[in-house]
Amino acid sequence: MSIWWSLHLRREAASVPLARRLLLGTMETAGVDPDVSYDLSVALSEACANAVEHGGDQGAGEASAAYRVTAYLDGETCRIEVADSGPGFPARRGGQCAHTAAQSAAMAATTATAATTSTPTTAAVAAIAEGGRGLCLIEQLADHVHFRNRPGHGAVVSFDKILKWREDAPLVAS
Repeated sequence: MSIWWSLHLRREAASVPLARRLLLGTMETAGVDPDVSYDLSVALSEACANAVEHGGDQGAGEASAAYRVTAYLDGETCRIEVADSGPGFPARRGGQCAHTAAQSAAMAATTATAATTSTPTTAAVAAIAEGGRGLCLIEQLADHVHFRNRPGHGAVVSFDKILKWREDAPLVAS
């Protein structure tokens, strides 16, 4: 089984729950385990919040007012990519994402609350992404994460996770 979709979204806080709901609906329909779906949806929310907050300002024009989300469910893996047109990721220091389990749980709870609100504010999105905590949370929730800059074209965060399926999964991976 292979499913993929791509969204071109405005850099507005309201786009974050839209992307999250589409991912959750796709994975529920396919029969992905709810815990795996939740982890990926939180990671997606963090990546989208980062694109909303930091993904523009490279110059005037339509490109800086939008970002792209692409999701691939292919066989046993889900891969998600969020690309923006901002200045890119700053150089990251080693060990930057060393959080305790309690800190990670608190970050996930904050993200889940903000992401399920029907109209999150820009301030709520900024608070989630503040200080790079969102990038660290993505690293903890996904199996593989890659952050890269596209010089002059923005940043891309891509992450994947091995899928687990519900026993009654209608679309079993083959």
